[in-house]
Amino acid sequence: MPSTTLSASNLTALALDLERVTVVMATYHSGHCAAELGRCLADFPHVTVIDNASSDDTVAKVRQHLPKAQVLINERNLGFGAANNRGIWAANTEFVLLLNPDCIIDAKAVAMLIRTAERYPSAAVVAPQLLSRQGKLDLSYCWTPSTWAAQGPGAEAEACVGFVSGACMLIRREAMLGVKGFDEDFFLYQEDTDLCLRLAKQCGELILNPQSKVTHLSRGSSSGKSRFKAEYLRGYHHIQSKFLFDSKHQNVQVSNMRRWRYCAVAGLEMIARVFMLDLVRATRVLGRLMGAWRYPNDIKARQLSTPRTSP
Repeated sequence: MPSTTLSASNLTALALDLERVTVVMATYHSGHCAAELGRCLADFPHVTVIDNASSDDTVAKVRQHLPKAQVLINERNLGFGAANNRGIWAANTEFVLLLNPDCIIDAKAVAMLIRTAERYPSAAVVAPQLLSRQGKLDLSYCWTPSTWAAQGPGAEAEACVGFVSGACMLIRREAMLGVKGFDEDFFLYQEDTDLCLRLAKQCGELILNPQSKVTHLSRGSSSGKSRFKAEYLRGYHHIQSKFLFDSKHQNVQVSNMRRWRYCAVAGLEMIARVFMLDLVRATRVLGRLMGAWRYPNDIKARQLSTPRTSP
């Protein structure tokens, strides 16, 4: 229901709710999302966009369609978590709403999240139910934090969960300060799982409100790469983040054994995919194989070369 159909008192309440939240969004070659974001976020008074050194017209399009937004530009791609941290530290509101550029959201859905946070003052995070572009439920949460897979079934009412997707989550800024934000050793993937685990342990519950719905056009945040390059990089960063999560929250020795075992299995799978002429998946498996092989050196290099953001 458009905000124009709301009563004057409801419009006032909605405006007051939105004053309490800063939308924080990291972009990378995301200019194709800017027009839709301009429509979705028109009523939000506080929007911060952090661009990860896009080489296209992303920044220009963001400024065109979100003229009131604060735009921060990184000199190089620092990764998802580091970029979002920079926006969180710049915010001055009670809540931050982490939002992927490929999400379609409205003000009422966010207001519902704020109301849920008010009902559960000990909650660190409140998240909506994500929908796919086809309108189907996306089980982007699980009951117990898991390294490898989310678990169902879907929630029918407000529920305390172990993990929610970083594509869209409302977080108390104070809680983010308490855990020092995202772990910037994660370049892409698993940083939201790690964050949720630390928030749940140190700051409070993670609450899902399935009545608040947000459409997530998964894998739609970035454009410009060839399909094969995109699949290679997806596999590369995905496997490295999984091993980093393993070594951080489980057992380093077990993680190392799993890494060598995975290299052997991935090598065989890649050969099989090539013989099957499944070149897209073969490219993704190659990315995972190379990511697993280079994992220790890449993590050390990232820790040494990437400047850390701070509040």
